[in-house]
Amino acid sequence: MSGCMFGLSDGGNRSMMSWYGGVLVLHIVSVISWMAGLLYTPRLFVYHSMTAPHSETAQTFEVMERKLLHAITIPAAIATFLFGGILASEIGLAGQGWLHAKLFLVLCLAVYTGFLEKWRRDFVTGRPMPSTRFFRMINEVPAVLMIGIVTLVVLKPF
Repeated sequence: MSGCMFGLSDGGNRSMMSWYGGVLVLHIVSVISWMAGLLYTPRLFVYHSMTAPHSETAQTFEVMERKLLHAITIPAAIATFLFGGILASEIGLAGQGWLHAKLFLVLCLAVYTGFLEKWRRDFVTGRPMPSTRFFRMINEVPAVLMIGIVTLVVLKPF
């Protein structure tokens, strides 16, 4: 395959293409991992909220939620920002309105991730929790933000 995919002709800098492509792959894998956690954690909260507090089942959910957030979701979010930052530094922010909008939506996902961790801690400490219906509804938030982000990246409307 020629280097045209990254704006490089056959005589272009192949090491730049492979470097950028490698970081892009890591960014995409990180995003997919982060999204998996964002979509699955609220579903665990739905089932957790239907259990008796401090029951064996509730404790099982607490372990699952902690492992999902701390071993996959949060590290993937950090990796997404790291690799995305490297990519953004390569293309620059000036005149990239779509990128500014995308970054705003990504920051919304980061705030959402923080709320998931807060609710996880609230389950553990026995604080009053939102309803099962609430967790079913907020489960759609990352999907809606993801649609916006992908649309901006692919179409670059402004």
